[in-house]
Amino acid sequence: MRILVVEDQAKIAEFTRKGLEEHGFAVEVCRDGNSAFALATEEPFDAIVLDIMLPGRDGLSILRSLRERGNAVPVILLTARSEVNERVEGFHVGADDYLTKPFYVEELVVRLQSIVRRNSGQSSSVLAAADLKVNLLTREVERAGKEISLTQREFSLLEYLMRSPGRVFTRTQIYTHVWGMHFDPGTNLVDVCIRRLRNKIDRDFDPPLIETLRGVGYRFKAP
Repeated sequence: MRILVVEDQAKIAEFTRKGLEEHGFAVEVCRDGNSAFALATEEPFDAIVLDIMLPGRDGLSILRSLRERGNAVPVILLTARSEVNERVEGFHVGADDYLTKPFYVEELVVRLQSIVRRNSGQSSSVLAAADLKVNLLTREVERAGKEISLTQREFSLLEYLMRSPGRVFTRTQIYTHVWGMHFDPGTNLVDVCIRRLRNKIDRDFDPPLIETLRGVGYRFKAP
């Protein structure tokens, strides 16, 4: 999942970024409200971790404007304060969850997984297709009862494809979401990662689940 973290305190922002990346998220960090709003409206994210107190536009103003534009991206608000009124206002303008600083990254991870599943209509922490099962919490993968070991990047790529079966993703979309960076047309990272993933989940099994659409991109083809 690609996450935008909006936090003006450098130590907290870096701590959050590292913690989320260790759990397989692609993370982009923004330190001020104006830049955060521009980024949130111009680029796709699976969720936003949004501090309320920011230089420039504050978090509640950003959230309110996103919802007024019809942007339903899941948002977890962060604050150093715990006043009930602030919390109520956050939910009133469209927050999906609320976390008071200081917090544990593990708790943030669970909350992110929960709100993304809820907003995507998924009620389970397990993705499944044919005889392939992917546990999003334990990060265990198996096909036909055989355990498959994936790298962090391979797992993120498989999860991204499986969340939208049948949808064709371009290399640019995959690179942006899985690596969390702007696409470099000179890189073949996506193709290399796809090839390695196929070798693990498709080569010795039937039917193949990852399909190439030549000149377009890739998709997860659930039978």
